[in-house]
Amino acid sequence: MTFVLILTLYSLLMIVIGAVVSRRIRQSSDFFVAGRGLGAGLIFSTLLAANIGAGSTVGAAGLGYRDGLAAWWWVGSAGIGSTILALTVGPKIWRVAKEHGFFTVGDFLERRYSRSVRGLVALLLWAGSLSILAGQLIAVSWILNVVAGVSKPAGCAIAAVIITTYFSLGGLHATARVNVMQLTVKLAGFLIALYYLLSRASGLEQFTTLSSSLGSEQAAAYFGFVGKGASSALKYLAILAPSFVISPGLLQKLYGARDERAVRAGVGANALALLAYAIVPVLMGMIARSRFPALANHELALPTLLTEALPIWLGALLLAAIFSAELSAADAALFMLSTSLSKDLYKSFIRPAADDGQLMKVARLSAIACGAGAAIIGIILPTVISALTIFYTLLSAALLLPLVVGLYNKSVGARSAIASIVTSVAVTFAFEVATRSQGVWGVPSLLIGVLAGGVAMAGISFFERRSSQTYQSEGPG
Repeated sequence: MTFVLILTLYSLLMIVIGAVVSRRIRQSSDFFVAGRGLGAGLIFSTLLAANIGAGSTVGAAGLGYRDGLAAWWWVGSAGIGSTILALTVGPKIWRVAKEHGFFTVGDFLERRYSRSVRGLVALLLWAGSLSILAGQLIAVSWILNVVAGVSKPAGCAIAAVIITTYFSLGGLHATARVNVMQLTVKLAGFLIALYYLLSRASGLEQFTTLSSSLGSEQAAAYFGFVGKGASSALKYLAILAPSFVISPGLLQKLYGARDERAVRAGVGANALALLAYAIVPVLMGMIARSRFPALANHELALPTLLTEALPIWLGALLLAAIFSAELSAADAALFMLSTSLSKDLYKSFIRPAADDGQLMKVARLSAIACGAGAAIIGIILPTVISALTIFYTLLSAALLLPLVVGLYNKSVGARSAIASIVTSVAVTFAFEVATRSQGVWGVPSLLIGVLAGGVAMAGISFFERRSSQTYQSEGPG
């Protein structure tokens, strides 16, 4: 009953903040990019809040329970990708967005290539983004199930209602400020809970007992930094690092930065925090395995800890932290979905003459519709990690080449970009199915797909340049 009351009051507080901040929303630039006035502190908090979500809490603890220390690479790879974003793509795309008044990554793709590229990427990412939103809802449903006996369908629905309410009220203005509160709660909850579990609840002896129960060979893999081999770490690095460089949900938050310094400082601090935080849920998952070795679902490791291994005050704080993590990542996905549907699809293809008021109305309706759709998908998909893997794989396959190459190479045209997108996505998922997500000789399917997409892009670009040179030398006939 105590846990249910805490979640109810906390949810109401987030909705109230969204309602208060909604007074600042006077035009679409306020909703989409927060008036381009976010400083380094808000950029840091809104990015880190978005990045520490279901996969970084419930999912990462579950991987720690199952795989041991090698699970660090799940969140650690996100930190590596964020470091690259801070040093390269982030500041550059902010300058371009500021100069041309971009609201979405689709705005950049259309100006750099064509409306066709914008539409193709928007459709692919719309499908993938629903899966990441569904992953956050699944995590909330696991929490509600453990602490209150709520069924998975009902838990997904409850989470969707909370997120869509405060986001649709205030857009990026609301989420950036709600994220500050969420980030404070989640970091305090996880760090204090881990300290308690290590110092008070049997301490490091838990790991000694666990090692003895596994046997020497299995224990070596479980307590090794790369597990049973480098292929698992490479797979996480291939899927996650690029995603945290090119994710539209993150890049569009950067569009709201006050200046380039805010981008570098905010994203850089977020990267360092992710690299340090990555070990926290992993250790909690390993502690859960030492204390509850027979869990039927490894993603119940974190919820079980908070209800069975912590005093009620600390369990309540950790509960609020996990709840914050899932909701903050969910509103980032919802931000990406609603802005893409309203700006990249509705205004670009359906109603180009739509005014500011109509655009914001469609964005809010899109948020509500996507929340409902993600709840349905969350009910169907089995685990958090399965949902997130779909998104990260599709995101990198579709967007990595056209976005990065488009920023740094002006000679690549729209046909080359489309060829790279289609080839990368098709080859990646063909190898995923054929190898059952194992890759070839330890090389992840995504790397094979992106390499194939790069070959397609280079080939089309080469023939286009040759054709252009031939036309110019021979004349139009």
